[in-house]
Amino acid sequence: MFHIRRAISIKLPDVLGLTRSTLCKMSGQVANTIRTKLASALLPSHLNVINESFMHNVPKGSETHFKVVVVSDKFLDLSPIQKHRLVYDILKEEVAGGVHALSIQVSLKDGTWHLALPPYVAL
Repeated sequence: MFHIRRAISIKLPDVLGLTRSTLCKMSGQVANTIRTKLASALLPSHLNVINESFMHNVPKGSETHFKVVVVSDKFLDLSPIQKHRLVYDILKEEVAGGVHALSIQVSLKDGTWHLALPPYVAL
């Protein structure tokens, strides 16, 4: 289990020099669907859906690789694996469809973070 604190977290947009408006323009239909489903199911205090497809060998404008950062009290009393299963269950249609990779970071409001398990770990 990995725990990271906000003080050492690196924000992808900051590293790449992207502004919030640029990231919003990069949001497509799949990203919006992911955002809507997670917001409805988890009622998060913080939700960030980042399309990381541009960092991979895919056609321009693809929506295949995502990173989601979610802070929600719905994760209370759940193990790290249960938290990730919950997110995967909410997004099962997207994962079964065109989403090739999904990186998940979940947290409670107390700042305890759980990173996604490597894809080769059987859940």
